[in-house]
Amino acid sequence: MTTRTHAPRVRELLATRWFRATARLVAGAAVLIAVVAQVGTGPFLHGLLSIDVRAIGAAILLTAVATAAAAWRWRVIAVRLGAGVGWPTAYRMYYRSQFLNSVLPGGVVGDVQRAIVQGRSAGNVAQATRAVVIERTMGQVVQVGLAVIVLAYFGLEFEGYLLSALGIALALLIAAAIVVSATSIRLRGAMKRELDELAAGVGSAGAFVQVVVASVVVVVCHIVTFGIAADAVGAHVPPLRLAAIALVVLIAGSIPLNIGGWGAREGIAAWTFAVAGFGASTGVAASTLFGILAIIAVAPGLIITVASAVRFRRTPAPIPDLALAGTHRKGRS
Repeated sequence: MTTRTHAPRVRELLATRWFRATARLVAGAAVLIAVVAQVGTGPFLHGLLSIDVRAIGAAILLTAVATAAAAWRWRVIAVRLGAGVGWPTAYRMYYRSQFLNSVLPGGVVGDVQRAIVQGRSAGNVAQATRAVVIERTMGQVVQVGLAVIVLAYFGLEFEGYLLSALGIALALLIAAAIVVSATSIRLRGAMKRELDELAAGVGSAGAFVQVVVASVVVVVCHIVTFGIAADAVGAHVPPLRLAAIALVVLIAGSIPLNIGGWGAREGIAAWTFAVAGFGASTGVAASTLFGILAIIAVAPGLIITVASAVRFRRTPAPIPDLALAGTHRKGRS
């Protein structure tokens, strides 16, 4: 009887946002603790102390280019889904989104805020949310595709692990889709509807090419930024080998088990550098500096966030038209 009583409460707890966010933070902290236990705090300090003005300047410039490409990708999809946004606005909103993602738990708060704000502006929050989800998903798909191609030629020691992980993930997704389709007509209809929206967002050749090219630009900018971080900490890795390592680390960084981006990224960086023969400590130092540069590089998002808050507070509330109000009152009487 007690088990039956508590089971629904446990399921409700597991489904809450609070529990999921807490679980991600705990998992990220656990990974960081494990990395520190393995390599010590020295590599983290080495990465922190390796920062210099040139690295900061390059990271800011590369992030500006990556943000421009990502904002364009978002705009292309949003326009096709009926939640259009101008490119200058998209650029500002994307910077703010990246900043919020980097400093708030979960890594998606900025995307949620971007979807809601643009949805209200366009008068369609649902389509704006779909545009953000599709935009981020396409970016991840292109990144994984590039990783498979690069690893096939320049990172053979990682290829087996990555392909196995991707194969398992793909099999789980297919199995979940089959189960959903077989057990619920409503969920099957929802899946079909979302696939139709995906086709609407990137279905044409022109839109697909623009989204893919923009995604490639974003990934390349991140790879180069990681290369700058690796060079700054003294890692002497051939460029193409470094690109393969960076792609694995970037994929790990997208795993939602982190504290402000820290966690799985450092663990995977330690492993990849060790497997490639460059030392786990070097990988942790490079990943640490990369994380610091990434936070500094989205600082324009902080400026935009503050400016938006100030502008919102200074905007006067709409004053009702007294003459019109009087007319309404007369009409009622």
